[in-house]
Order: sequence, then structure tokens, then C-alpha cells
Amino acid sequence: MQRLLLAGLLSVCSMVAHADLLDTIKARGTVIVGVSADVPPFGQRNKNRTVSGYDVDFAAAIAKKLGVKLVVQDVDPAERIPSVKTGKVDVIVAAFTKTPEREREVACSIGYFVASQKALSKKGKYPTAESLAKSRIAVSRGTTGEDLSRKLYPKANITAFADISDAVRSLEQGGVDAVMDDEPTLAGALNTMTTKAQYELSSFANATEILSVAVKLNEKRLLNLINETLLETEKSGEAELIFNRWFGPQTNTPFLRTFRIQS
Repeated sequence: MQRLLLAGLLSVCSMVAHADLLDTIKARGTVIVGVSADVPPFGQRNKNRTVSGYDVDFAAAIAKKLGVKLVVQDVDPAERIPSVKTGKVDVIVAAFTKTPEREREVACSIGYFVASQKALSKKGKYPTAESLAKSRIAVSRGTTGEDLSRKLYPKANITAFADISDAVRSLEQGGVDAVMDDEPTLAGALNTMTTKAQYELSSFANATEILSVAVKLNEKRLLNLINETLLETEKSGEAELIFNRWFGPQTNTPFLRTFRIQS
């Protein structure tokens, strides 16, 4: 009896030792996905205060593949990596750019969106990237827009805000001269501005970025499942439908889809 009990305990311990986040999610029956609810059309709050958007649709596809219920949690851009590392969320789908620096802290999926890094400013004020050199630039804290701006414009006065809406509000109030971020994010923000006719996105791009899904390091099974899901949405046509839902010609942020999700 003692031997059987010991064997049982060893078996349980072995199962715990080998359990990973994928097992935890399936056992719990929910996947907690961090989404930025203030970055339309990737994430935005509806009239009923629920969050919807491009990122939420992909989060739903991941939850469906997992066979669990989706729980969406709003995260500020600067909290995306910490929230994954501490286990506050299981997955991040929040306009998250894949970079070598970030991949040292979290594991990134294949890309599901390709975006250019641009500037939002008064029409005609900044015709070239160089003309921003000594300007007042607003960025969202913890984003690649902040990292790139500090690298490209060391003589500029750069202010980091909690989110894109605060940065754009400062632009409208004259506190800054330009806002730097991904083009779709800026386009979504521009559409919410009451004075949008006075502003434009730059014709130049400072970088091209790949947006990805992020999970904890070493969660290979979960990451593989996410990559499978992304590839399946492309193959089935669902990815294009999601894109057109949020970036199609009938939307407030029309873009041409020039990329495909691929490994």
C-alpha cells in the first residue's frame, strides 16, 4: 500500500513538474488575453464598454483553437511585457511589435500585421523625417514609437504618455508638435480628433514593424498553438475578413492589405 501511495505521489509530482501554461489554460477553461483598449481599431471600447477590434478578433480565434472562453483584459502599452511575465495575463494581443530586445523578455509569434512607423502633425508642418529633429514629440510609453523616437531624434523634446489618446490630446492642445506611432494606430486616433481636418499622417515612414502575439518565454506548446491558429486564419480567409472588418474601404481607417500571415 505504501509503495502504491508513493508511486501515486511521484506520478502527481511528475505531472505538476511538466505542466505548462497551455495545460493551465485548458484546465481553467479560460484564456486571459491582454488587449490595449485605447488603440483603435486594434482595441477600443464600445458603447456597452466591452472591448472590440482587430486584436480582439484574433484573440477570439486563439481562444476558439484552445477550446476555452476568452477573457479580455485591458493593458496599457507599457504594461504589456510585465503583465505577461508576472502571469497577470496569459497572452498579449495588443498591437505589439516584435523586436530582438523584446524577444529577450517574452516569446513572440509569427506576425499577424505589418505597419509603418509614422508621425501625426499639423498639415504641411513636417514634410521630412529630418524636419522633426528639434520638435516636441509625443509617444505612448513603452512602445517602439518611444524607442525609435529617442533613437532617431536625440535633440527632440520627447514626452511619453500613458496611451495614444493622451498623446493626441496634447497635440490638439498645442503641448507637442507631433505624435509618433504605428500608422494604423495614428489613423485611428486621427479619426477621433475634433480638429482632424487640420492634421495629417506623414508621407515618410521611419520604420516598418511586424506585430505579433506575445507569451512567456519557454511556453513552446502555447506559442506553437498560437502560430498554428494564425496560419489557419490566413489559409481559411478569416484573417482577410478580420482585416477588412477593421481596415477595409468602408471603415474609418482604410488600409490596403499588402501582407500575408506566414511562418
